[in-house]
Amino acid sequence: MARDTARRVLEVEAQAVADLVSRLDESFDRAVAALSESRGRIVVTGMGKSGIIAQKIAATLSSTGMPAYFMHPADAIHGGLGIIVAGDVVLALSNSGETEEIVRLLEILKRLGAFLVAMSGDKHSTLARYADVHLDVGVHREAGSLEFVPTASTTAALAMGDALAVACYERRGFSVADFARYHPGGRLGRKLLTVAELMHTGDGVPAVLDSTPMPETIRVMSEKKLGMTCVLDVDGKLVGIVTDGDLRRYVLRSGRPLEGTAGDAMTRSPATLDAGRLATEALRILEERKITSLPVVDPSHRVLGVIHLHDLWKTQLF
Repeated sequence: MARDTARRVLEVEAQAVADLVSRLDESFDRAVAALSESRGRIVVTGMGKSGIIAQKIAATLSSTGMPAYFMHPADAIHGGLGIIVAGDVVLALSNSGETEEIVRLLEILKRLGAFLVAMSGDKHSTLARYADVHLDVGVHREAGSLEFVPTASTTAALAMGDALAVACYERRGFSVADFARYHPGGRLGRKLLTVAELMHTGDGVPAVLDSTPMPETIRVMSEKKLGMTCVLDVDGKLVGIVTDGDLRRYVLRSGRPLEGTAGDAMTRSPATLDAGRLATEALRILEERKITSLPVVDPSHRVLGVIHLHDLWKTQLF
């Protein structure tokens, strides 16, 4: 019995979301343009269950780099409207489109010069008529046996909010790197760290010229404690690296461990990383190649830093 009820609820809610697809028209494009091009803030509002959905939509927008806030409509009509100024975009949710607290806001929002995007289940409602853009999120019925309990209607509104958020960040070219800047904490934040945030830089980078004598090369490697050194040409560009393994192979090959230069022992044209690569990608590359360090270079092949396997392990990326 319980599973039968669950199946019915899921089928009704899935259909409610699927029905939205055929309603996507130029109104959706206008809403996305208004939200993504706004030079002000995005204020999302709704009452009751719609308010909970509005809070989630605001959180999704703000997590993708858009300055979005939730405004409780009851608080707004009792002095909280000061957060809205001309040029802001208000995204208002109401299934009926007649929610008293929302309707009381409409004339004030117009006077303040805000652009109003509305999501409701009735395209003839007061909210729809006042809106600059209206998105129809109406459903044929709620999912439960009690028609007055919001179920399918809130699911449809949530899905439309997600569609708006994704369309906005794709329109703005919001990237994984951008997303990482807004999620610095927790496991997600660690997975979105970039190589630039973890690499050794400045005096921490072991580097010698290809003409550097072997004793000096060994000294630099020992002091920097990364098990390698970058090898540069006279123009400061990376031409190779010398690792502990390269040193052992050079000794066996030459029989003269303290003679020669870094250029004699180096691995030429080594693998490198871009500073913008995700740390998780760097970890995968190092483990696949069974190496512990890689130089990080700019487009002109100048060394920006060195990333070490231990630095990646310490961040608990896996």
